[in-house]
Amino acid sequence: MASFDSSPTPLRPAAEAGAPARAPTAILVVDDHDLLRLGVCALVQAQASSSGANIEVFEAGTVAEALTLYETHQASIGLVLLDLALPDTRGLSGLSDFRQRFPAARIVVLSGTGNSTLAQGVLALGASAFLPKSADLKEVVSFIRACGLLDPGTPGAGEMPPPSAASRSLSGYAEFAHASAWQELTPRQMQVLQWVLEGKANKEIAQLANLSEGTVKNHVSTILLLFGMRSRAQLISTLH
Repeated sequence: MASFDSSPTPLRPAAEAGAPARAPTAILVVDDHDLLRLGVCALVQAQASSSGANIEVFEAGTVAEALTLYETHQASIGLVLLDLALPDTRGLSGLSDFRQRFPAARIVVLSGTGNSTLAQGVLALGASAFLPKSADLKEVVSFIRACGLLDPGTPGAGEMPPPSAASRSLSGYAEFAHASAWQELTPRQMQVLQWVLEGKANKEIAQLANLSEGTVKNHVSTILLLFGMRSRAQLISTLH
């Protein structure tokens, strides 16, 4: 995954001998669509040029590639823009894998599905914000600026805004009912819930998840209990 930089500058270690650690100066865009990655890169580079910042943009098309890039350049990467629908992910597995391996990573989730249910899930898993792809990509740049990456000389540069404020500014999905229920869901239950909300039956979910129908039924019952719902239909109606 080559980084997108019209005038590439070699990355330096976060802290050279005898020098203080520098603020992050790079962004990692993880999406399997070339046009979206190029769009983000072009916007970031244009904003960086106008503000005099030197922002490097790394690109990855899979979570596996993203994890490798982040491990190598984590001292420089101040923000990860992560798509959920990647070739090597299912449901929220990409975000979950990233959070488990790099819990301190600052992640903004990009998704082609802009619903509040999905947004609740990604925020519960520790993402800093959720942005539907249908939104203006300039909102991504605004968030990057809020993190201080485009204005490295300002106080607090490189610091992530509070999660709730960041989420409200991007998509308005920061405040939700049933927040405690989302926190209690396991990754598997969250995946099952996503399929339920897509209208899939237990038999179909069992095939997708490689589980028995009985196990799926138990997951669904637990989900209904956590959200205080009496039926599958009520759950779908409430969370959509």
